[in-house]
Amino acid sequence: MKKYTKKQLTRLRVALIFESQKRTKYIKKHKIFESVGDNFFFQPRIIPSDPELIKFHNNVSVASGVTFITHDIAHTVLNNLGMGCFSYNYGCIEVMDNVFIGANSTILPNIRIGSNVIIAAGSVITKDVPSNSVVAGVPAKVIGTFDEYVEKRQNIASYPIEEAWNKFYKEKGVLNEQD
Repeated sequence: MKKYTKKQLTRLRVALIFESQKRTKYIKKHKIFESVGDNFFFQPRIIPSDPELIKFHNNVSVASGVTFITHDIAHTVLNNLGMGCFSYNYGCIEVMDNVFIGANSTILPNIRIGSNVIIAAGSVITKDVPSNSVVAGVPAKVIGTFDEYVEKRQNIASYPIEEAWNKFYKEKGVLNEQD
């Protein structure tokens, strides 16, 4: 079987594993990415086309819908202009220790995400993310420190769903859901 076909079948196999825990185990066992550290969790069902260009260090969690872009195909348009021969453009992505990447974020090529980083949902990472930071936005910008985020999260208590709704309405200044 050609390498390309095997690669496509592996990507399809990963997409068909419904449970994220099992998907993560499969990714590690079959060495889908260049490297994966300890305590790795991968919720997306789509594997990038060039996973060998991505490294994950220890204690990394990737939420659903995150897209890792390791290349562009702009060369196809440029080559049709008759202005010379343009090469395929690709780059690596490295995610250091203790990183959470929020749902539906996009990581562009040639990006290094430092240690102790939180990336907010929906962010687009267009440049390196410094260690000990929280980033958000399009393009993503530093909005706080990792330590501030940890302190804020330590003050969040766990409670039953009914209490969550009561807290929600109280914070919104609403007496009940009909108001």
